Formats: sequence, C-alpha cells, structure tokens
Amino acid sequence: MDVSILGAIASVGGLGLLFGGGLAYASRKFYVKVDPRVEQVDDALPGANCGACGMAGCRQMALKVVEGELTASACPVASSDARAFIAQIMGAEVELAEEMVAVTRCQGSPDKSPDRFIYQGFKSCTAADMVGHGHKACDWGCLGFGDCVEACPFDAMVMGEDRLPKVIDDLCTGCGKCVEACPRDIMELVPRSANIYIACKNPNRAKDVKSVCSVGCTGCTLCANPKTTPSGKIEMNKETNLPVFDYQVEDDPVIAVHKCPTNSLVDKRAKDRPVFYIAESRCTGEGECKKVCPVKGCIEELENGKFVIHTEKCIGCGLCEPACPSKAIDIMSALGHQAAS
Repeated sequence: MDVSILGAIASVGGLGLLFGGGLAYASRKFYVKVDPRVEQVDDALPGANCGACGMAGCRQMALKVVEGELTASACPVASSDARAFIAQIMGAEVELAEEMVAVTRCQGSPDKSPDRFIYQGFKSCTAADMVGHGHKACDWGCLGFGDCVEACPFDAMVMGEDRLPKVIDDLCTGCGKCVEACPRDIMELVPRSANIYIACKNPNRAKDVKSVCSVGCTGCTLCANPKTTPSGKIEMNKETNLPVFDYQVEDDPVIAVHKCPTNSLVDKRAKDRPVFYIAESRCTGEGECKKVCPVKGCIEELENGKFVIHTEKCIGCGLCEPACPSKAIDIMSALGHQAAS
C-alpha cells in the first residue's frame, strides 16, 4: 500500500482519537446533572406536546415545574390524578382546578345564517376571513372550514354536515388549541360541569342580528331576568349586549333555555334531562306544583281536582318536586317507566 495512503489513514485516525478524547473530556467536564424529578414529572404529563401550557412541549414544562416556575395546573390537559402526583413529587399542595372543555359559540348553519357571497378561495377559515371579512352574512358567525378541527391534537372535534364544528366532550382536554385557531373567536373554554352556554357572539341590536341569523341572541334579557334565573348565574353585558354566565354560581339555568325566544342558549343535557310525573294516588290537589312550573300548560288540573304533568312539555327543571306538599311527584325512569305509587 502506498506510504502516503497509510500516512493519511494514520492522520485521520489520530485526529479521531484526539477529538473523541476531547469530547469525552468535555462531556465529563461540562456535564449538567439533571434533577431526577424532571423525569418523574415528564412521565406524569400527558406527553401530547400540545403547547397549551405555553411551553414547547411536556419536557420543557417538566423542567419549569422542577425549577419552580410552573405548577402542574399549567397543563390543562393533565388529569386531576396526574396533577396530584406531580404535586406529591414536588412536595406541594394539590391545586384543584375545574376541568375545561371547548364549546362552539355559534349555531349559524347555512339554513339559519346564509352566506352573502360565494367564496371560492383556499378552504381555510383564516383565509376566508381575509376576503371581505368572510362570506357569512353574520360577521361573527362560523366560516365552516374547520381550522379549529385541524388544530385539535386530540381528535376531539369534527365538522358537522351543518358546517359547524362539533366538540366531543369525552375526548376534549381543554387545551385551547381550537380557541387559538379560530379567526372569529367563536370557540370558548367553559367548565366541564357547565351544561348550558350562550351560542352567539353577535353584539349587535335585535334588528341587525335577526337580519343575518335566525338563532342569534337579540339581547332581550329574558334569560338574565331574576324571575327566570334567580341565582344570578346569568347577567347581561352592556357592552356586548350578550348574556354572561358566572360559572362559579352552582345553578343549572334550564328555564333560561326554555325562555329564550331565539334558541340562542345551548343545553348539552337536553336529551338526558329527567322528566317528572305526578302519582295520582298521592296527589292531594293543592296545586303548588302548577304555581311554580315555568312552562305554560305543562301541569294541568284534572276534573277530579288532582293534577297531571304533560311529560312531553316537561323541561326537567325540577321546581315542582320540592313544592309538592304531598310528595306526589317522582322522576320518570330513563326508559320512560313510572314507578309504582
């Protein structure tokens, strides 16, 4: 073999040994010891790397938690058990936080809120919003291209046939990615325990709202009326002309849903709310149930002086049950059966 080739091989080999030794020395000399708790916290986090905490990923959040800059509550995706475990690792108290889920604050499907022109551009809400502020007649309505669905890292959203995004509550983690993606700001995070919310963002007066959407809020204030919602859970925002929910108030304002003349309030429990009935054998005919029932014609007095609940009209508010002095009102079973009286 040529001496020059052997010399080159020897030179390259020597350089390799030199650099390898230098790297080995540097790795020991400049080694940064990682707190073992970082691994524990990282393992406890969901691993979705969704960025909802404001960090680039779960690993970075774990570092910030161990450094004391963040707590487990910074991750909206983490379960309560995971947060408790992280708090235990850090020797801190568990921070109880309400789990959040996303809701779509718009019901403006094409049959309820028409388009004002035909959009033929890139199928993206952000892009469509740049063209004359969107093709929807309502400037606050959903544009229907699903930027929010694409942004969801948990497959917790789908686009419905009505061109509106549907949130799958059981899969939603409340990460807020859909909120960030929506150019119309119609996605919102609410407590998981909240059954009812306002599905409209249009702040205009009644006439203008009605001209662009049949299910838009007209600001009539019926839902916020003390007779409708005596708990004060719903109040009107004078600036936006829209109802605002105080989710700290423990109340399920189903009566407000019934009173809303434009069906702007959404009840997520509408299909599984209880239905009440009166056991005629126990009814003493005092009529207190009818006095408190908010639905006209739901409770009727019979010829024999007793009362009956027309179950097809019952909204499940439950006001009649505690008002009955003879305890004659029961809940109908899920199969529609009445208990034996």
